[in-house]
Amino acid sequence: MAAHKPVEWVQAVVNRFDEQLPIKAGQQNTHTKVSTEHNKECLINISKYKFSLVISGLTNILKNVNNMRIFGETAEKNLYLSQLIILDTLEKCLAGQPKDTMRLDETMLVKQLLPEICHFIHTYREGNQHAAELRNSASGVLFSLSCNNFNAVFSRISTRLQELTVCSEDNADVHDIELLQYISVDCSKLKRLLQETVFKFKALKKVAQLAVINSLEKAFWNWVENYPDEFTKLYQTPQTDMADCAEKLFDLVDGFAESTKRKAAVWPLQIILLVLCPEIIQDIAKDVVEETKMNKKLFLDNLRKALAGHSGSRQLTESAAIACVKLCKASTYINWEDNSVIFLLVQSMVVDLKNLLFNPSKPFSRGNQNADVDLMIDCLVSCFRINPHNNQHFKICLAQNSPSTFHYVLVNSLHRIITNSALDWWPKIDAVYCHSMELRSMFSETLHKAIQGCGAHQAIRMTPSLTFKEKMTSLKFKEKPTDLETRSYKFLLLSLVKLIHADPKLLLCNPRKQGPETQGSTAELITGLVQLVPQSSMPDIAQEAMEALLVLHQLDSIDLWNPDAPIETFWEISSQMLFYICKKLTSHQMLSSTEILKWLREILICRNKFLLKNKQSDRSSCHFLFLYDVSGGGTSQISLDHEEMIRCAPGATLRKGKGNSSMESTAGCSGTPICRQAQTKLEVALYMFLWSPDIEAVLVAMSCFRHLCEEADIRCGVDEVSVHNFLPNYNTFMEFASVSNMMSTGRAALQKRVMALLRRIEHPTAGNTEAWEDTHAKWEQATKLILNYPKTKMEDGQVTESLHKTIVKRRMSHVSGGGSIDLSDTDSLQEWINMTGFLCALGGVCLQHRSNAGLATYSPPMGPVNERKGSMISMVSTEGNAETPVSKFIDRLLTLMVCNHEKVGLQIRTNIKDLVGLELSPALYPMLFNKLKNTISKFFDSQGQVLLTETNTQFVEQTIAIMKNLLDNHTEGSSEHLGQASIETMMLNLVRYVRVLGNLVHAIQIKTKLCQLVEVMMERRDDLSFCQEMKFRNKMVEYLTDWVMGTSNQATDEDVKCLTRDLDQASMEAVVSLLAGLPLQPEEGDGVELMEAKSQLFLKYFTLFMNLLNDCSEVEDESAQTGGRKRGMSRRLASLRHCTVLAMSNLLNANVDSGLMHSIGLGYHKDLQTRATFMEVLTKILQQGTEFDTLAETVLADRFERLVELVTMMGDQGELPIAMALANVVPCSQWDELARVLVTLFDSRHLLYQLLWNMFSKEVELADSMQTLFRGNSLASKIMTFCFKVYGATYLQKLLEPLLRTVITSSEWQHVSFEVDPTRLEPTESLEENQRSLLQMTEKFFQAIINSSSEFPPQLRSVCHCLYQCCHRNLGTLPSWEHPLCACFWDHL
Repeated sequence: MAAHKPVEWVQAVVNRFDEQLPIKAGQQNTHTKVSTEHNKECLINISKYKFSLVISGLTNILKNVNNMRIFGETAEKNLYLSQLIILDTLEKCLAGQPKDTMRLDETMLVKQLLPEICHFIHTYREGNQHAAELRNSASGVLFSLSCNNFNAVFSRISTRLQELTVCSEDNADVHDIELLQYISVDCSKLKRLLQETVFKFKALKKVAQLAVINSLEKAFWNWVENYPDEFTKLYQTPQTDMADCAEKLFDLVDGFAESTKRKAAVWPLQIILLVLCPEIIQDIAKDVVEETKMNKKLFLDNLRKALAGHSGSRQLTESAAIACVKLCKASTYINWEDNSVIFLLVQSMVVDLKNLLFNPSKPFSRGNQNADVDLMIDCLVSCFRINPHNNQHFKICLAQNSPSTFHYVLVNSLHRIITNSALDWWPKIDAVYCHSMELRSMFSETLHKAIQGCGAHQAIRMTPSLTFKEKMTSLKFKEKPTDLETRSYKFLLLSLVKLIHADPKLLLCNPRKQGPETQGSTAELITGLVQLVPQSSMPDIAQEAMEALLVLHQLDSIDLWNPDAPIETFWEISSQMLFYICKKLTSHQMLSSTEILKWLREILICRNKFLLKNKQSDRSSCHFLFLYDVSGGGTSQISLDHEEMIRCAPGATLRKGKGNSSMESTAGCSGTPICRQAQTKLEVALYMFLWSPDIEAVLVAMSCFRHLCEEADIRCGVDEVSVHNFLPNYNTFMEFASVSNMMSTGRAALQKRVMALLRRIEHPTAGNTEAWEDTHAKWEQATKLILNYPKTKMEDGQVTESLHKTIVKRRMSHVSGGGSIDLSDTDSLQEWINMTGFLCALGGVCLQHRSNAGLATYSPPMGPVNERKGSMISMVSTEGNAETPVSKFIDRLLTLMVCNHEKVGLQIRTNIKDLVGLELSPALYPMLFNKLKNTISKFFDSQGQVLLTETNTQFVEQTIAIMKNLLDNHTEGSSEHLGQASIETMMLNLVRYVRVLGNLVHAIQIKTKLCQLVEVMMERRDDLSFCQEMKFRNKMVEYLTDWVMGTSNQATDEDVKCLTRDLDQASMEAVVSLLAGLPLQPEEGDGVELMEAKSQLFLKYFTLFMNLLNDCSEVEDESAQTGGRKRGMSRRLASLRHCTVLAMSNLLNANVDSGLMHSIGLGYHKDLQTRATFMEVLTKILQQGTEFDTLAETVLADRFERLVELVTMMGDQGELPIAMALANVVPCSQWDELARVLVTLFDSRHLLYQLLWNMFSKEVELADSMQTLFRGNSLASKIMTFCFKVYGATYLQKLLEPLLRTVITSSEWQHVSFEVDPTRLEPTESLEENQRSLLQMTEKFFQAIINSSSEFPPQLRSVCHCLYQCCHRNLGTLPSWEHPLCACFWDHL
């Protein structure tokens, strides 16, 4: 389309740009902002080739927008934003205007665009925050327009000047003349303006003359500031024609200045015109001056006289000050070598000028504070560029008792010096570095007062469009003095933060200061900036503070934090900052949290660059590191040897200045390194952003995990340890990072991916545990708000509701950040859903964390062997977790499964069902099963009768759906946890409850779902745990077969018939899976009667199945005869018949002894397909042979018994052939599991000693040396470890707990140190005293161990005895083998 129809294509892009403006699309979010920016860039690029089309389209859009009628504050803001977007796009398109633009295009610009631009410039209203920005933006458009279309703009100005020469009105419109202030002029264009003015000046009325005088001066500065080289060349090669025009206009203006008032108005222009005449300046500096130039010399004399205060007129004094500042400013654009006369002229006036402008006892004021401030800034900057070493005025402005205006002027002057250094001879800011300490003090004092004012006064929104003094002027009669003071401090603070952003070295410089002092001043500066980040009442300052902190984290800036110890200082200060920001983020105390998170990502990138640059530094410098112990089941933090060097004192803070909002460091965590807390808090923040309803926030948080991993990579390279020791969940974090780069398909898909990754987190850490607990607390609060929504909303009132909606738009946490909730806002409920999924997916890790807090207990096999799974080492104890947050969360989920909230009840139930069934961490399966079982058991009274209620039925239906989703969903790791709790009781109770629901449509649907659940359960049979599997399956078959053909014949409605056939189908599919390999076990009878009962039971099922087959055939015959056979019903019947045949086959296969006599007659069945199927089944049975012994009641128990006997089989010489063979063939990755199984089995047979003897003997024989004995990764060492873990846990706890408690809590040992490394002693410690204390404590422990011999577990005595005998037998001739053996023993203990 772009190639064949360019006009249509450009118009389509313009239309899309128009449609996405805020005035039409509504309030912008992140997505629409990005889209608008893309459209803008597209139009700018197209304008390089189709300039006229783009400019014309944008002009029309601007016209239409300007003509719109709007109502309300929101619409006004959207209009203002739309106008800014259009003007900005126009400016950039015009800046790239092609040189070959036709004359027609120029005419179009003048006729269409120029009037619209002038509208914004002419309608500026003083004090209107939007109008100021629009005028600035419009002036930028006019400047770009005039660069390539000067003639068009000049023609408009010239035409208006001509009209004014013949105008007789005193109050003529001079707006077009004021356009001179905003156009782009070079030397030749300025000359044209001067010539035009000289030609028409005399004929103009006074008001027009004044407008020309004011506008020409600003046009001059447009030229100088945009083309400084041209102005400099003017003094290298004087231009006669320029000087002639300037001299003529000087004389005209001089003649115009008849009165004092007129003189005051024209002096600033006259000094400019004089500057344009270099030769005249030299001439009037001589003693003898020509008559024609006498008025110029007289003008300078009057200027000096007025500046010194001798003119007798305040107006002239003020005008003289303005003119002298203009002279000083112009002189800075001239090289001293080109014309020294003008600098002598400046020197003759500058002293009086400084005294006038910078007098603390009598501040300069003309009634226009904005202009005063600008004038003082120009003066200060010019004086610095003329003589940077004469800084007396700097000291005046820096003085604490100087007016706040002086401080504001100084800071903005320094900012201009830093950001505007166009000419080579202008001095750099480093000349002011000596004042760094005073600037830091000013920053601290201003920060303290501004924050203090925010706490005492209502939050005031700051708008960057208005300057510092404009704000103060507009509030002069509206606010109390304290409010004005607070406002002034805010604007001074904003300027200071911008100054830090522009050149951080200016406030970081610490000449002649020691390392600790330098670090302290840096810490105070960064702490102050960090305090500003969460300040919602000062959004502009907060944004600028973030930019400043980012600059302070650049490589060259970090080196200045403390050059004596850069790495230690970096870790401490940066970690403090990270901790504080993340704490605010997790507590939802920041409105634009997504933007802050983006900024935090940039900070992490800067941190990693610094670490990468310094990773080869001395190892001792990198002591702010910590490791995680990821061995075994748990994860705990372990310290490095030199960790003590960085411990923070309790309650320590970095901030040393005034104020009560200093950045807290270790609240509640005294004595732990701040870097560890910072990483933990960062993890917490990133985890908690994963459940944000804002897609961008989630993706940014996920991308931040990459930088955590990069930091771990850098640090593990320094310490030469595994990266998993720094980040136990490193692999999952990298997956999070990779997903953040993928194109998201939507919010739901992204959250599903997030929850899948959360389930893959294996290791509990302080970060993910705290994130889960904090999220759980917010989720509980949100749940209460949702359940009480209508009531809460009415109580809070409309103000709270409106406030909340405002906060939502600014992206604070929707349901967790405030005291109210609005369910009409979809993000609120979505955030609650996301939190629920987060808690489900990550809950397993938190459960693991709590399980690892205690020791696993061993329960030897007791009772029948067919209940063996219940006797293994229990990893989850429901009773032990009854009061944990995870348990409470599961309990709360169960109550929400039957939520009947009138507005969101259905959504809550649906999401709970999906999240628990599909996203729950597998580690929580056992707890969920037990709680479901306990809840459903309450649906029966003491006599076992069903308590049928609507809520109970709803809960049962939800449970069926959850269990089906859960078993159907083969989540990674689910097989490991499914068997840790039996679901037999729960499943039987579900069937018992559903049986009594009746035959209504809803009841039939529930029964169908339950049958489908049973089928899925049997598919996962190998992963599940059954206490009495055969009995359970027999009972299920009995219950489910009752539903077959229960209502299908009685139903009259076709839809109900379909449902009942679906139930028949689902029932038979479930029965097929249950009957596979199932020997029938009647509930009563033994001996001969048992066989008879089995035969009767077989006949019952067999007859039912035969009847079902006959029913299917009859229905098919009826359909064929009536011609009403439907394709769907035919398929249903075929599938049902197939399932029935399978059920009969499975029934007969597992019960040949009792069923053959009943089934043999099927060989003569009238249905050919039935005869063929059963003949095939019978043939297979006869070919395989009938094993009647496998059909006993205790078949599984007998098989397991024989298996145990086989494994524990012992030879004549005490050898264990099967066990030793297993040890040789099982891979080492499974030795832990093999050790557990062997110890459990042999201990149950009282053969543990024989197992130990065989394993230990082999280990001793293969040992290379005594030092490696039982130190390797062998099965023997695994068995020894398991024995000590199972049998020694209670002993160790009982032995060591009192001793450790004494050391920790006893006042006697509180201040005792045991450090014996001379290099790590504190100055107040004594090595000899510490050694004595260590020996004394060691003696206590040693004696306690010796005295506990009578309590040593007998199983471990057996282990030790066996170990001793094996070593004595094989190593008895070797000297001193006992010592390594003892060391090995204590290692495993």
